[in-house]
Amino acid sequence: MADVSGALGTLTQQALRELADAQDVGALEEWRTAVLGRNGSLAGHMRAIGQLPPDQRPGAGQAANAAKRALETAYDERESQLRSVALDSQIEADRIDLTLPARRLHTGALHPTTQTLRRITSIFRDLGFRVTEGPEVELDWYNFEALNIPEEHPARDMWDTFYVNPPSVVMRTHTSPVQIRTMEHSQPPVRVICPGRCYRYEAQDASHEWMFYQVEGLAVDQGLTMADLKGVLVAFAQRMFWPDIQCRFRCDYFPFVEPGMEMSVQCPVCRGSGCRVCKASGWLELLGAGMVHPEVLRKVGYDPDAVNGFAFGMGPESIAMVTHAIDDIRLFYGNDLRFLQQFA
Repeated sequence: MADVSGALGTLTQQALRELADAQDVGALEEWRTAVLGRNGSLAGHMRAIGQLPPDQRPGAGQAANAAKRALETAYDERESQLRSVALDSQIEADRIDLTLPARRLHTGALHPTTQTLRRITSIFRDLGFRVTEGPEVELDWYNFEALNIPEEHPARDMWDTFYVNPPSVVMRTHTSPVQIRTMEHSQPPVRVICPGRCYRYEAQDASHEWMFYQVEGLAVDQGLTMADLKGVLVAFAQRMFWPDIQCRFRCDYFPFVEPGMEMSVQCPVCRGSGCRVCKASGWLELLGAGMVHPEVLRKVGYDPDAVNGFAFGMGPESIAMVTHAIDDIRLFYGNDLRFLQQFA
């Protein structure tokens, strides 16, 4: 019995010294396996108790259990200490210095086309126009027929069309169909602008895209004249560019207006002195416009003898290209962040 108690005491003291030397959780686990594990040193001593005479076994068992409790208690305390130290070290390593300046947030920005669209719609709202929209997949009737462009009309060659369900369903080639839909469901006076995407089946180059935006405007009332149209367009150009910008109007042809014209403005890059953007002419074509053709008014149920109107259409990408001296329309939808971040 004395030999067993002495051996357990020696084991306990040696194990406690080794436990005190354990400096991390890994070393602590190795100690637990070596001392308290199934094949550890304490288990070996406890198995030896079965070899003792029967009268010595109870006392030896009590001594072994006491040694086991002492070692388990010491293990739990040491584990708690080491885990507390490890946690303190982790907290210190992850500590955030609240006195440091915050990192700059890199947020997105509106696309340059969206910026230009918002500027255009804001100007025309101030001029008394409301914004209306329509479907991008359109019936041939609204896209062509109601706009005085019947089947086999040579003017159809002006638009390269995507057909969804030939010959009656198309991807709209302009936003003028929205004007027809608006007039069908409202009576004069009408003053609307129609922004939206358009689609044309044509080759891409620096000035042509298969998908682009348009903003078209329409006013129908009694007694409107070409002077009213020019006044609206000049006011728009003065707000869009600068107050004393010079505008030029020349005759042009569009099947849904009569007479038709195109409007040019002083080149915003060189202000009329001549540069590569305006090809040294000092002028840039901005939009097409004209007085609504009487046949278009008849198709929507208006009496062209009682009311008349004017219409115009422009491309926001073209205006953005002029404003920012961009020489390739394909940059707008090429998804190159280096280009887009310039407008943030």
